[in-house]
Amino acid sequence: MNSRGPGQIVPVAYVPVEYAVAVDRYLAEADLAPSSKRVYRIALTGWAWPLVGKLPPAGSDRRRASPPIVPLALLDDGDTGRRLAAAVRHRFRHAEVRTVNRELSALRSAIAWWQRRQWITADPTAALHVSTDKPAPAAGRPLTAAQLAALFDSKARLREQALWHLIADSGATADAVLGLDADKIDTGRRRARLAGGGPAAAPRIEWGDRTAELLGWLLAGRRCGPVFLTDRRAPAGAPLADVCPLDGRGRMSYRRAAEIFTEHTRALDPKGTGWTLHQLRHNGKLELAPAASGRVPA
Repeated sequence: MNSRGPGQIVPVAYVPVEYAVAVDRYLAEADLAPSSKRVYRIALTGWAWPLVGKLPPAGSDRRRASPPIVPLALLDDGDTGRRLAAAVRHRFRHAEVRTVNRELSALRSAIAWWQRRQWITADPTAALHVSTDKPAPAAGRPLTAAQLAALFDSKARLREQALWHLIADSGATADAVLGLDADKIDTGRRRARLAGGGPAAAPRIEWGDRTAELLGWLLAGRRCGPVFLTDRRAPAGAPLADVCPLDGRGRMSYRRAAEIFTEHTRALDPKGTGWTLHQLRHNGKLELAPAASGRVPA
């Protein structure tokens, strides 16, 4: 391969047939630190599903799933830009803006590199808008009483059931609920003050008996640290306020909570796309009945 200046065409005799092979070739020659190459690989692999018009698996299922085989020539297809735009809109609803922009930047860098080598001619990301602000939640009807009953009687972890009940019962945003700390929970009065302002100025949320029961099980004697925790230890350098002092686990992010909720509710949604936490919040201040089965979430 001939070495040329930035932006110049570098023709080669061998053109990879598969997208995954082209990703390997790009990362092998990219001037990136090993840690950055790992992040780029994850992002580029994630775009394989949208390139063929599919949504990637959510959460841990995505890490274990094998991506589809994608012909590299598909990037020159006239409809690929539309498929990527739909994927970006979906991703913005379920991930932080900086995460989506980072993933899109990785794809654009790889595409530019492939274009310089004449492996592809088009850039299907050219018309995509790179957002700098969190878009408003997608419009969606509030969940019906029947949908709520199905959700709360479905098999889900205690953490998720407590979170979902608290959002629906209080009407607070998912971000606000995820920001709660154990020492702000008044279990006796079934209320808590949200972050922001002094003790007297901070807004207060309240909940009913079933939510109180779930929170009691979830906290199980914890008196400090985030209420809703991840399954793993917090990364090095995480703010102390977002780390459980007992076991080192980190505060659960909105992105992860949204992914879990949408993935879990796909089976309950007749459309098969799943619901959003925003729809759940719209049911705030409902009188929530105990789960029909009386089952304690695992």
